[in-house]
Amino acid sequence: MGTIVIQAMKESTDKRKVQVTPPEVFTGLVISAPKDKAVGIPAILSSLKHAGKYMKPGHALELSLKMNQKGGFDCPGCAWPDPDDKRSGLGEYCENGIKALAEEAQKEVIDAAFFSKHSVGDLSHLSDFELGKLGRLVEPLVLEKGSSHYESISWEQAFKLVANQLNMLDSADEALFYTSGRTSNEAAYLYQLFVRAFGTNNLPDCSNMCHESSGVALSETVGIGKGSVTLEDLHQAEVIMVMGQNPGTNHPRMLSALERCKENGGAIISVNPLPEAGMVRYINPQSPKKILTGGEPITDLFVPVTINGDIAFLKGVMICLLELETQHPGKVIDHEFIEEYTEGYQVLVEDLSQVSLEQCAEASGINPTLIRKAAEMIAFKDKIIICWAMGLTQHENGVANIKEVVNLLLMKGAIGKPGAGTCPVRGHSNVQGDRTMGIWEAPKEAFLDRLESEHGINAPRKHGLAVVPAIQAMKRQKAKFFFAMGGNFLSATPDTEFTAEALQQTCLTVQVSTKLNRSHLVTGKRALILPCLVRSEEDLQPAGKQFVSTENSMGVVQSSQGTKQPASDQLKSEVRIVAELAAATLPESGIDWIGYADNYDLIRESISRVIPGFEDYNLKVRREGGFYLPNGARVRQFHTASGKAQFSCNELPVHTRNPGEYIMMTIRSHDQFNTTIYGLNDRYRGIYRERRVIMMNEEDMAEREFVKKQQVNLFNDHGGIRREAPAFLVVPYPIPKGCVATYFPEANPLVPIDSFAKKSLTPASKRVVITIEPSAT
Repeated sequence: MGTIVIQAMKESTDKRKVQVTPPEVFTGLVISAPKDKAVGIPAILSSLKHAGKYMKPGHALELSLKMNQKGGFDCPGCAWPDPDDKRSGLGEYCENGIKALAEEAQKEVIDAAFFSKHSVGDLSHLSDFELGKLGRLVEPLVLEKGSSHYESISWEQAFKLVANQLNMLDSADEALFYTSGRTSNEAAYLYQLFVRAFGTNNLPDCSNMCHESSGVALSETVGIGKGSVTLEDLHQAEVIMVMGQNPGTNHPRMLSALERCKENGGAIISVNPLPEAGMVRYINPQSPKKILTGGEPITDLFVPVTINGDIAFLKGVMICLLELETQHPGKVIDHEFIEEYTEGYQVLVEDLSQVSLEQCAEASGINPTLIRKAAEMIAFKDKIIICWAMGLTQHENGVANIKEVVNLLLMKGAIGKPGAGTCPVRGHSNVQGDRTMGIWEAPKEAFLDRLESEHGINAPRKHGLAVVPAIQAMKRQKAKFFFAMGGNFLSATPDTEFTAEALQQTCLTVQVSTKLNRSHLVTGKRALILPCLVRSEEDLQPAGKQFVSTENSMGVVQSSQGTKQPASDQLKSEVRIVAELAAATLPESGIDWIGYADNYDLIRESISRVIPGFEDYNLKVRREGGFYLPNGARVRQFHTASGKAQFSCNELPVHTRNPGEYIMMTIRSHDQFNTTIYGLNDRYRGIYRERRVIMMNEEDMAEREFVKKQQVNLFNDHGGIRREAPAFLVVPYPIPKGCVATYFPEANPLVPIDSFAKKSLTPASKRVVITIEPSAT
């Protein structure tokens, strides 16, 4: 790493001028055939390699045996649920969980002495992978206006700087308070309380960029913006349909649930533009028998839908189900459920009669025979679950995509009973809990009423800004202060150059972080880095050792308590950072901020009085395995305006392409979690040592006379603005004709800031119209 840093620094001339996007430097692309199986021995070896390379000897084994265990700490990676009963003694984690642990608990540290040698301009010439591996941040740092180097600053001075900047604003709405999905329930609750006591609802968060479409659609149709199933439901399901999702990379432990479903006689339908190794065959690394026999086949039917062809596919399935119902009256459609629990069914049937199966096939890119086969697989089944991720939500019609999923499940009566229901698979480990705690720019009145009653504040009622409007407000200089509780805002958001210019308009940007990322380099006129504890580290406060809590994808709240000695005695917990910042900013608020930080039980007592489902929080969270939150859809109590689940009519998206245009989706590599890059290999897809690649259909390559590894430039011209992502290498891949795939954040500069889902405002990162031109070099 040292050699790379020195080399990059020699290339820099303007020490404050930073490179906004990852450097356009190729690292040695190697291509092999995509894998047809996932996990197994290679995953074990990869886990051991990462743990051994980046963590201190002994820490890896000690911490891995406590991660996701009852009484241990929650994985800092994804939000996949842990078993309610017995958990594996060998380790209740996956390969990417170990990578996430190694990333946060890495042995190297960086402090003010490091930054005195390396300017932000120099550091910006490193890749995102290199930045993340420099080490843990262990002391508060400030980048003064006009300076090129971060310097040490005391915690007291840092809090005073933030408080002064906030209190100088003309309006509280000139401040933005972002949250990543890693933040605990306790920190999130205190954070939103501080923000609302300050006077704004500007609480954009990572939900805005991933499952906001799910929350909007589910709230409008079944009355709760969360999934309705449990882990046990997946085991019991007769059919699971996995849509727009790659569990093998993004949620590897989900594969064990799909394996259990198959062992219990269930079937799996995979709907995705790309074939993914984890959905082909899964080798359970904890089963010697499965390792020896080559594992379990997962997918029974693969549906290679074109990008954003999901509504067309689902409509086609429902058309086939209605045909089968006429042939087998009362055997296919659950009329009893529909009559008792739903509204709008006949309107949906009329809407489906306006399109043909052939139209649906053409729009989805799927042969009608394959659509019929999918319908036949679920026609006479009762226990059906549909799982999905960003492949469905990050479209301009993302909300409609999820509503169409709900239509199919309602038609089958497959919501609110064992083995059936909705399953949006969340990303970061507490992104769902943060929203439950009130991290939301559009809070409900009842929540604000209870917050006011508990804390004696005047909670603002005007809705705040989600991520996309927040970026636009910074660009227009309507927002002058940006605070990020975790995350890598610049790399996670769309239209990278636009977002960078927006951040640079602000007076002050503040990042609560554990390690370095590009958001620390592209800043406001002044910038702060406030380093915090990680999940695996001990949190010692005046009242003793503290624990926090998180909520997983299936509504289970459980405790998380680290045991490792903190990397530095200067680190503070997120709770402590929020409390001391609030005390400095709002000294007359009447809220005992420091008392909350001294004893997290006090925060949970307030939560128990403000947020339904958390009554007796301190008692329930101390139970082994935690507790389930109430979920109306799970028990057929639909909290909509009419009290019934809602069918909906959604337009069939018909997309046309001009000659030379392609539909691009951004995806993760296997060595990646969100914007964190663990390495340069995408093992399952057979792509090694390179991230600046574009996966193309071989027929498309032949038409353009492109060859493997050819260097090309990518362009997007949405709204008359030319966006460019230069220097990508072509990789032939089994993807539908006219479609291409690239990794984010490298391709995020092509995602237009004003292309987002209706209602949810989620950036349309899964459908970007691009052109491809050969590079001059």
